[in-house]
Formats: sequence, structure tokens, C-alpha cells
Amino acid sequence: MIKTISLLTRKPEISREEFIRHWTQVHAPLAHAVPGVRRYVLSLIHAEPTRADIPTQAVEADGIAELWYDDMESWRAAYASPEGRRLHADGATFIGRIKTFVTEEQVIIPKD
Repeated sequence: MIKTISLLTRKPEISREEFIRHWTQVHAPLAHAVPGVRRYVLSLIHAEPTRADIPTQAVEADGIAELWYDDMESWRAAYASPEGRRLHADGATFIGRIKTFVTEEQVIIPKD
């Protein structure tokens, strides 16, 4: 399983409420049409706890997007599709900065 994890920061001129509204009500529904997407999860950041024993990363983010694919070929095909390009283009309308990681899952404790 391949998963992309993206840290998203809103455009400076967009309020947090506007960002969340667009992300959840306009952008996220577009993902339903993207071929090969097995799962899509939005995580809205509400707090940033720290630890005294480990330094904090200097990262600003308003949310985290996770998308799952069967394999790298499925991931590439999804982003090359017209639906994937439409999702990508919409992101540019409300996302100010993004940092994306392409990961391969290694499940330690599986879902029930």
C-alpha cells in the first residue's frame, strides 16, 4: 500500500474557517472521481503538543491529507488522470504551502 501524506498550510488571505470549508466541502468531494484512490482522510489540526525532551520541528500546518493507493503505478495514474489534475488544480486555489511525502505503509497494529 502506498500512501501520500501532505502537510497543508492555507493561503495567508484565507481564514482558517474558509480553508476548512473549501477543503471539506469543495476539494474533498473531487477525490471521489480520482481513479485508484483507495482511501482519503483529512486531519484538521487542533493542537500542537510539545515534549520537553525532544526539540520541535519548525512546521506550520493547518491540516494533513492522506491518500492511499494500491501501488506506485496507481498513484502515478491517479495524478495523470483528468480527475487527478482537477483535484490538483483546485488545491492551488486555497493551499498556500504544501509538503508531501510518498510513503509505503508497514502495518504494526492492523484495523479490526
